[in-house]
Amino acid sequence: MEKKQFIRESAIIAAGILLGLFTLGISIKAAIDRFTDKDRRVTVKGLAEKEVDADKVTWPIQTKEIGNDLPALYAKINSTTAVIKRFLTSNGISEAEISVNAPTVIDLNAERYGENNRSYRYNITSTIIVTSQNVKLVRSLINRQGELLPQGIAIVDGGYENPIKYEFVAFRDMKPEMMTEAIQNAEKTAQQFAENSHSKLDKIVNADQGQFSIDNRDENTPYIKKVRVVTTVTYSLKD
Repeated sequence: MEKKQFIRESAIIAAGILLGLFTLGISIKAAIDRFTDKDRRVTVKGLAEKEVDADKVTWPIQTKEIGNDLPALYAKINSTTAVIKRFLTSNGISEAEISVNAPTVIDLNAERYGENNRSYRYNITSTIIVTSQNVKLVRSLINRQGELLPQGIAIVDGGYENPIKYEFVAFRDMKPEMMTEAIQNAEKTAQQFAENSHSKLDKIVNADQGQFSIDNRDENTPYIKKVRVVTTVTYSLKD
């Protein structure tokens, strides 16, 4: 009786050991498969690019006056400002889109390293700034600024400090669409890679948000912008 019980217990123990070894084998195989699949990845970049019209423009309108009579120069500046504002408002620019900065006065006699043989003492710069979302209208007025010349008003170039600035501020609304397009383009590239390696594309392992950039299309058309996003996506591969 004791012998039969011993045999039964031994069989149970042996079956438990075999089951444990079988389970361990499956676990080891799964771990090896996961380890093997871990390195089966492909990282690709997806690009989305669009050309859009600028939807905001900032136009600094600068004029200069030189002379020795400061009150007379201020009167001239005020008169010039009034004429420019009439030109703008009569052509569709609203008062809310116009701001007038305080004139900048340079006293040449106070310049330490300046020449003393100048025929005038003061150099005054006046700046009127137009900020508008009606880019086409403002561009048309920029092209027509020569109409102020017969009235004795010359608008000077603002140079690097005060350039005409075109922006595209509505790009936030198109970000989701462009991100989707960039990821789709990345997936196409990854799919091609998977086919070439006789594999199948699996899940996305990692993806970055992508960096957006907005640049002028070229130097001659700053009012046309190129919006661009590049995203990097890593996919796992399977047989």
